[in-house]
Amino acid sequence: MKFGVIILLLAAVVPSFSQTSKSMACEKRPLFNIKRVIAWSTPSDVPAFFYNADLAVDADGAFKAYHPEDRPGLDALAHAGHPGNWWALVTTNGERSGRPVVQRQSDPAPGYYVSTTALYDPKNQNPRDPHRYVDANTIPYIVLPPQALKHARLGDFATVLNLENGRISGAIVADESLEFPDRIGEGSIALARAVGVDPDPRHGGKEGGGVVYLVYPGSGNGSPRTLKDVIANSQRLFERWGGLDKLNACLGTNVKVR
Repeated sequence: MKFGVIILLLAAVVPSFSQTSKSMACEKRPLFNIKRVIAWSTPSDVPAFFYNADLAVDADGAFKAYHPEDRPGLDALAHAGHPGNWWALVTTNGERSGRPVVQRQSDPAPGYYVSTTALYDPKNQNPRDPHRYVDANTIPYIVLPPQALKHARLGDFATVLNLENGRISGAIVADESLEFPDRIGEGSIALARAVGVDPDPRHGGKEGGGVVYLVYPGSGNGSPRTLKDVIANSQRLFERWGGLDKLNACLGTNVKVR
């Protein structure tokens, strides 16, 4: 039922996109390159860069992302780290070397670990509170590797388009790829669901490219945002940047969104 509400909310807050693509020129230049994935910068009133990549599904920040017994978790515990080096979990000493913190009865998912995202609420001073982080189950977010975070920052907005089915969604930059620092093309469970990709963190995702990420550097405030804020701000920036017409021109495609 929760997922149905999220989908209805996305439909309610995302304005309709144009279904036709006009002829438009696209100026672009390479910004950085990660494993043959080129990120392109485009001149515009709205600073932005885009890249075409896979979509690996990230569960970080979800209340049931990881469990001490592994199998009950949405994702494999190995993707959160290992004893002595936990990069996606809150630990007892606040360091990677500490023991993972288990949620209490008063938390959203008692018995599960407290999973983190690099973007968190600075007003919430309790690092053991699962609500401090961005919930992968409800917020469409993207994950950037360290090299890309030289050009954008946590909390910035993005637009993500699945070229295969024309599904599009707003998103926020909410996590950094620490497990695979040279991988680009990753997003939350909610993002995968929104663009019509299998959202299972263990077995889902999309390989072979075909997912376009358009990131707007400097557009955020460095804090998590509500789903409504993410969608509304991303849509506004996408339209100011040039919208679907410009994106099709830059990609050499004629995608019609659904």
